[in-house]
Amino acid sequence: MAFRCTSQYFAGGLLFQRLATNPPATYGGGMQKSDGMNYAPESKNKPKPVVEPGEFRFAAMALDHGHIYGQSNGLTEAGGEVVAVWDPDPAKVEAYREKFPSAKAAASKEEILEDDSIQLVAAAAVPNLRGPLGCEVMKHGKDYFTDKTPFTTMEQLDEAKRVVSETGKKYGVYFSERLHVESAVYAGQLIEQGAIGDIVQVLGLGPHRLSKANRPDWFFNKEQYGGIITDIGSHHFEQFLAYSGATDAEVLHARVANYANPDKPELEDFGEASLLANNGVANYIRVDWFTPDGSTTWGDGRLFVIGTKGVIEARKYMDVATEYGPDQLYLTDADGEKRIDCQGVVGFPFFGAFILDCLNRTEKAMTQDHAFKAAELCLKAQAIADAGGLRPSE
Repeated sequence: MAFRCTSQYFAGGLLFQRLATNPPATYGGGMQKSDGMNYAPESKNKPKPVVEPGEFRFAAMALDHGHIYGQSNGLTEAGGEVVAVWDPDPAKVEAYREKFPSAKAAASKEEILEDDSIQLVAAAAVPNLRGPLGCEVMKHGKDYFTDKTPFTTMEQLDEAKRVVSETGKKYGVYFSERLHVESAVYAGQLIEQGAIGDIVQVLGLGPHRLSKANRPDWFFNKEQYGGIITDIGSHHFEQFLAYSGATDAEVLHARVANYANPDKPELEDFGEASLLANNGVANYIRVDWFTPDGSTTWGDGRLFVIGTKGVIEARKYMDVATEYGPDQLYLTDADGEKRIDCQGVVGFPFFGAFILDCLNRTEKAMTQDHAFKAAELCLKAQAIADAGGLRPSE
């Protein structure tokens, strides 16, 4: 039986969503893409802006990854106004302006950085350039919102921490696989409400379609992309911290491999890691570039959360061989088994909260410590994998 959330009610002191039957949702809605690099979700439930027009002005630059469109969608839907865009490639600028015509094409990066009316810069640079760009943006008195992964080296992370401390500016990170996926958002709300009890384990699976012929050269250069665990694995370390409630974790094991791409020797097409949080919650992640050609989307991303009173599974981007479409959440608890269609239900509250954090200098959307800790864990796991699975003490 299918369910859709329609209203809220209290039971046993907990806030739950009332469930009502509904027919299977149709697949599509313009959100799914053939490859994750061009995945740019748009809200289906007409989000209410959190600011008045012109109250939050941002610019986009470094359009190296298609996630800049998802970042910009989230901010504009929440009321932000994109007023400028810059990239050294004019074709990328024009493509961006077709989607966001309010963005004026800046003549240079400096034009944006020196414009005091711009409060935030959103960017999706080549991964190893994201940290240095963020520090430059913050030194110019602006908050920064980068695509994941936020860093490729520990030195970049340390420098960003220093600049954040000196400037008081925000180094925000677009961890889209939790922040821009309704089933993942709803899973977090259920966990926060205590629907499955105390968390025991968080398991994240992140298959992606390689689309090798369409990838830029930097995608295959490890110094530039940072390794598969640093790159797409970063999503899963962030969601592990978010769902577990942990503030730190130890990397127990990490491994990477190149199974099927000998022509690209620096590409890692498979990675896995296991962690143990400082509150005892276990974690396992697996990321890869093996989405089959017959898949209707770029990756069958899954989230499993085991609790002492129930289990959640989120099928983020597809529900294999069904007509239900993306954002299907399965909840098993003492009351039975439920499938909850999350499409158009909870929206993407991060973006409005992040805008208000920038304006009010609060940390309600995501704390800086949380974003930096997720980055630190993926860098540590990648380093262990690069060392053949051995931790430094070994």
